[in-house]
Amino acid sequence: MSGSTGTATTAIVDSGEPLKPEQAAAPYIGRFAPSPTGSLHLGSLVAGVGSFLDARHHGGRWLMRMEDLDTARVIPGSADQILRTLEALGLTWDGEVLYQSHHLDRYQAALDELTRQGFTFECSCSRRLRQESEDSGYPGTCRNKAAGPPPTATRFRVEEEQTVRFSDRFQGECQFELHSLGDVVIRRRDGVIAYQLAVVVDDAFQEINYVVRGADLLASTPWQLSLQRALGLPSPRYAHLPLVVEPDGAKLAKSRRSVALDRSQNAAHLLAALKLLGQELPPSHPGLNLEAPTVILDWAVAHWDPAAFRGTRARCCEK
Repeated sequence: MSGSTGTATTAIVDSGEPLKPEQAAAPYIGRFAPSPTGSLHLGSLVAGVGSFLDARHHGGRWLMRMEDLDTARVIPGSADQILRTLEALGLTWDGEVLYQSHHLDRYQAALDELTRQGFTFECSCSRRLRQESEDSGYPGTCRNKAAGPPPTATRFRVEEEQTVRFSDRFQGECQFELHSLGDVVIRRRDGVIAYQLAVVVDDAFQEINYVVRGADLLASTPWQLSLQRALGLPSPRYAHLPLVVEPDGAKLAKSRRSVALDRSQNAAHLLAALKLLGQELPPSHPGLNLEAPTVILDWAVAHWDPAAFRGTRARCCEK
């Protein structure tokens, strides 16, 4: 891979068109994967509601995963709180919850396989250098030199000339020059397996074939497609929901937009998420907003319409 010449292209053949319930070639398996670092974030709730509605509308399964590998940031009890919040909102999942922290051997095996194939290298760049390259992409400082003294991070070596193209069901045709994004970290300096590798391993293990998530993860998709190819894993169909932002367009502040575990606000939280997804209750259904969350969700599943937001960003309505 690293020694290739010319332009390599990863093309994911996908129509990008909205699905109809009868169109799925295989049973739909989707998932929601929050991080237990506090109360459920409004942006995460919107992603959860969107993935739930898409799965249920297509008669699919909706699995739950707790991304708790970064133990330093995990807040004890928050995983259970998130699950109870989702249940109170009527967002019930299929099967058992997968906790990443219980499956470290699976991620290590994938890392070992990538290393065996020559897809990895050790990076000893300082925190300052890593931060400087966040927006411009890692410049490849350590990719062709001997590893420095530990601790080092492990990076996935991307092809020097590779265009990754895929059709996103909600965002349309996407194209990324992978080299401009840089060699992504797949194991951090502290030994924690990074998100990009863990999510690829988990999606394959859970047999996820439809990923619906926030647009803030759109730029991660080309790395994940390349990791899937390197590991010989199938690629799901991707669909990225509109990004929830503050009224001024700034990134959503998690501390200001947490979803408290308050049963009296369940319907309000659910309706807010639906509104941000463009799935507002029609005037022809008076009183539906006063119903239990499960009744509201039944309506939303039946009337799920991604055309209401396709290619757009959601914006919080509150000042």
